[in-house]
Amino acid sequence: MGTEIERKFLVCGSIPEGTSSRLVQAYLSLDPQRTVRIRLDDETAFITIKGEMEGISRSEFEYEIPHADGEEMLKLAEGAVIEKIRHRIPIGKHTWEVDVFSGANEGLVVAEIELESEDEAFEKPDWIGEEVTSDSRYINACLAQKPFSEW
Repeated sequence: MGTEIERKFLVCGSIPEGTSSRLVQAYLSLDPQRTVRIRLDDETAFITIKGEMEGISRSEFEYEIPHADGEEMLKLAEGAVIEKIRHRIPIGKHTWEVDVFSGANEGLVVAEIELESEDEAFEKPDWIGEEVTSDSRYINACLAQKPFSEW
């Protein structure tokens, strides 16, 4: 079984250069016990099933699917489609993923780091601000239901 262990922070400053990609994602199920997400970039598409959060961990299963299938699945989405630019920035032995949202979530910039264990140490760059891991408003599935612009 796959497990995602992730911490989430607001960004407070300029981020350094990294690789970037435009992502579009939507949810086929918004049930907090098991979300089902479709995510596309310009070339690839993935379906991801995530279980309910337990602390900062949850089960996660992700599979690449044909891009055309992903485009069709987006049409079945519950809630709003989420659009963002994801910047991948290596810091120490980790890669920070910084999402700059657009559309209904314009103005929101969130940094995530995936860890091997809940108590794993990591380097926190100076552009990392308040931790929002336990604030459910920042979960993408929640942003699809109640976008940042409606807070």
